[in-house]
Amino acid sequence: MKIELLWFDGCPNHKAADKLLSQTLSELDISDPIQRIEVPDLATGEQTKFAGSPSIRIDDIDIDPTYEDTGDYTPRCRVYFTSDGFKGVPEKAWIVDSLGRASQEIAALNS
Repeated sequence: MKIELLWFDGCPNHKAADKLLSQTLSELDISDPIQRIEVPDLATGEQTKFAGSPSIRIDDIDIDPTYEDTGDYTPRCRVYFTSDGFKGVPEKAWIVDSLGRASQEIAALNS
């Protein structure tokens, strides 16, 4: 499973997102490594299709179920519309759901 955390240094929320992602993986007993990708400039943003910091993708799919690619890959902070309002980190349930879908797809391919 490909697990990515994309961030840029000017964003204070990437550390909280990293902690949330790491804890969730541990709770689910998933040992796949997290690829931590720093996005310091627009060129890297365009190369990675950066949605803002922090962004979490599982198998190249953003975990936010409402995510739409706007084509703006400028390094910037990202705000999520969660069930608790606007937040700087995504909901844990989105991580869990995305990991579950990816695990099911892997299981289907292996059967």
